[in-house]
Amino acid sequence: MDNNFKLKVLATNWGFNGTIDEYCAKVKKDGYDGIEIWWPTEKKDQDGLFNALKKYGLEVGFLTGAYQSVFKEHLDTFTKAIDEPANNKVQRPLYINCHSGRDYFSFEQGKAFIDHTMALSKSTGIKICHETHRSRLLYAAPVARQYMENIPGLRITFDVSHWCNVHESLLDDQKETVEMTLQRVDHVHARIGHPEGPQVNDPRAPEWENAVKAHFAWWDKIAEIKKQKGEVLTVLTEFGPADYMPTMPYTRQPLADQWGINVYMMQQLRKRYS
Repeated sequence: MDNNFKLKVLATNWGFNGTIDEYCAKVKKDGYDGIEIWWPTEKKDQDGLFNALKKYGLEVGFLTGAYQSVFKEHLDTFTKAIDEPANNKVQRPLYINCHSGRDYFSFEQGKAFIDHTMALSKSTGIKICHETHRSRLLYAAPVARQYMENIPGLRITFDVSHWCNVHESLLDDQKETVEMTLQRVDHVHARIGHPEGPQVNDPRAPEWENAVKAHFAWWDKIAEIKKQKGEVLTVLTEFGPADYMPTMPYTRQPLADQWGINVYMMQQLRKRYS
């Protein structure tokens, strides 16, 4: 193990309904190192975010992306969305995580997103990762493999819960592709998926033991790679609210406490990798 290895666990604001100050205060109180949040486009929101980060001594990773269905419009919006946080002079992020493209874009169209981010990462020194996310470029393991085999510099945010859902399995039949992916990971989204969905109702429940073990086995390998290289491993605890969180019919009451699960995941990650 290289002594330069560090684990940084971040909290999501997905499902949090309070102010940015209330959110950061809760994140700090519960023992996180920082937050992952969509880059705010308004100056006043940027100022509020920067002030809260400084006040509570938190680090940050930024999310960026675009949603247009037309390739050129999508790429133009994506490029503007990521260039701004990468080049801002006030708050340097730990990384930028990309919701890149759409699953129906061609390989060459998808490559345009990755080429832009690799050049931007080189010019700024900021880690820029593309997420294995449904509806995006890396929505499925064999599609991601095509990009990895053709673009050596591609770096990945590993949210394997999506692939479990897409492939309706714990990926036992795609071990070679998963192993290839683990070598490219710079950031992890720590949510437990299963063959029928991207989020178990509660990872502490015994019926999800196999899914939990499978996810931690993948994360163990990523942590081992980072420890050997002496690199920082950033992990976001990303269990989401309804409708990611299963709910009771009619009332839509969540079956478990989203924030409590994420804190539990953070504590498990610290025990395992710190």
